[in-house]
Amino acid sequence: MAGNSRTKYALVGTGSRAMNMFTAPLVTRFPDQGELVGICDSNQGRLELHNSLLNEEFDHAEVPAFLADDFDRMIEQTRPDSVIVATVDRFHDYYINRALEMGCDAITEKPMTINAQKCSAILETVKRTGKKLRVAFNYRWRPGTTLVKRLLGDGIIGEIVHVDMEYLLNTRHGADYFRRWHREKEMSGGLIVHKASHHFDLVNWWIDAVPESVFGMGRLAFYGRENAEGRGIEVKYDHYTGNDTTDDPYALDLADDESMRRLYLEPEKYDGYRRDRNVFGENITIEDTMSALVRYRTGAVLNYSLNAYLPREGYTVMFNGTEGRLEYHEAEASHIVPGRASAVAGKEATWRSKLIVHPLFSPAYEIEIPAAEGGHGGGDPLLQEQIFSRSAPEDPWGRSAGHEQGAAAMLVGDAVNQSIESSAQINIRDICLPLGDALHLSELV
Repeated sequence: MAGNSRTKYALVGTGSRAMNMFTAPLVTRFPDQGELVGICDSNQGRLELHNSLLNEEFDHAEVPAFLADDFDRMIEQTRPDSVIVATVDRFHDYYINRALEMGCDAITEKPMTINAQKCSAILETVKRTGKKLRVAFNYRWRPGTTLVKRLLGDGIIGEIVHVDMEYLLNTRHGADYFRRWHREKEMSGGLIVHKASHHFDLVNWWIDAVPESVFGMGRLAFYGRENAEGRGIEVKYDHYTGNDTTDDPYALDLADDESMRRLYLEPEKYDGYRRDRNVFGENITIEDTMSALVRYRTGAVLNYSLNAYLPREGYTVMFNGTEGRLEYHEAEASHIVPGRASAVAGKEATWRSKLIVHPLFSPAYEIEIPAAEGGHGGGDPLLQEQIFSRSAPEDPWGRSAGHEQGAAAMLVGDAVNQSIESSAQINIRDICLPLGDALHLSELV
């Protein structure tokens, strides 16, 4: 890329996240610095919708569109500098590897991939090609999480010895993972990879440590047909749209919402993918109840849990150090879906984000968390600036993540999966060697 020419991006995977996180900011906030030169998807309907939205909402010309089998042709014809990967998680590794091999850098949504074997292949491709891979961990960019990073780095509670993290998904957001492709572990790695990679990355980054070994437990305890029958819930249909779901609080009718109708219901005819599967149906192969113990190379230990069927949503993380304790509580706005499933969540409990420091031998005190606007608690706009702007400010907290830090997060999740299956402790060095011997996350790319 020479002179003042704009950076050229190609996008693979044209779902709602791709539009909101990448396409929309690129064409509205950074049109002088970057351009979208091609889009690619396995579904013809979503490709057409992505281009339609570009024109309808942003008065932007359509860009060349390619089906998934023509990914290589898209790269050859449009010659992007970087490829944005926003597909179903299962295919992240394929498109990352092909982009790098064809001379492009890559940006991927989390998780970087879904298992250690695919992770090792990505790390090898990065090394072999010399190209760059960024993993979009937007949670790092939230004001509250950044404040926690700064305080811990300043030694406010001394050396970190132990971390407790509890993550709650409610019956609006949590249930939605069991309606769509995430419910199949071969597609997502399960919530312990797809969702928890955010959380493992945060802890890795907060305490600046590389995970060493993992013991995990988990089961499908709430959703799925067997659990429904055990609680006397009659499962009348495989999917919701078009059925009488009057008394079903988990129902999601794609026809009730224009964006859902256009993005998922109408494109069903191209590939048969259903976005509205019954959360108590068959073929759910992921867990909804998960726990993990993680030992770090620095000696610190993480105690983690994730549950996906609770009355409220957010997380609490507690750091125990040699000079005190820091508690961070973050309330989260739920992922809104249309129909009764969203109306049920109207009883969201009052639960504000807060940060409390408990020094040894001194009174506890609360530290105010800066306010922010934008997706994911204000994290998305800041990350978008780092991705697309050539004049993004310096980042003293190291919030940008490359391939090795992306690996460090998802490998914890895959180690939990392997531990659940084997009932054994999993050493991360044994499942993915390329991370080397670094003690601190900041030593990784």
